[in-house]
Amino acid sequence: MIDLHIDSTANTAEVVLNDPRALNSLDEAALKELSEVYIEAADAKVRALLLRGEGKGFCAGRNIKGLDPKDDDATEYLAEKVTPVLKQMAEFPAPTFAAAHGPCLGVGLGLLIATDIVYVADTATIGSPFANLGATLDSGGHALFVERLGAHRAMDLIVTADLMTGEEAVRAGLFSRVIPEVALLDFTREKVRNAARGATQAFLASRRLVHQVRDEGLGLWESVDQENIAQGQLCSSEDYLEGFAAFNEKRRPTFHGK
Repeated sequence: MIDLHIDSTANTAEVVLNDPRALNSLDEAALKELSEVYIEAADAKVRALLLRGEGKGFCAGRNIKGLDPKDDDATEYLAEKVTPVLKQMAEFPAPTFAAAHGPCLGVGLGLLIATDIVYVADTATIGSPFANLGATLDSGGHALFVERLGAHRAMDLIVTADLMTGEEAVRAGLFSRVIPEVALLDFTREKVRNAARGATQAFLASRRLVHQVRDEGLGLWESVDQENIAQGQLCSSEDYLEGFAAFNEKRRPTFHGK
């Protein structure tokens, strides 16, 4: 079950993976529901979104309970059911945050990779348990691990199935910050509310630049060229004009995401 809570006053959305008995593992129906709530949140024009899991963990991956691998087309499931949702999440029209605790594995790890800013609890467990299934890491895990950890550490995690703690993952550069689990949700909600009061179009311009550097291998000066263009495009936005006016008038800006 996927729950959606929209706060129209704060312009925020909270998406909750709510199947704690299965550690929020996702089957095909849940992935479809997740896609639908992201569409609903986008249609509500929220200016920041939080993704979290209910219960003892964020998401333990694909729900494989009762699955007969002889009848399973894993390529079709991942390519047609999982990947489109991850891409949809990565293109959400506002900054996205995740608060992750407990198991963050498989598709659950992919959900974090597709999110802009990830805060993990000290209790989080991150890695590749697939060695115990005779399967391989999916949902973007290879790219994340090799980019941030290097080939040797990536293979170490994959072959041994050892898991990283939230602290280890953040120290290695996988995610944004590690927060004690008891404080994680309040901390993340406050960051989401702050982002929803910010200059949304400027944030999205930065996301595009970050993705270009990551996915297209944009070098320093190519990135600088794209920054110059993005800054020029923002000059005519309402929030850009408001930000400069507030600076000159020595007051806090009031942004509207336009």
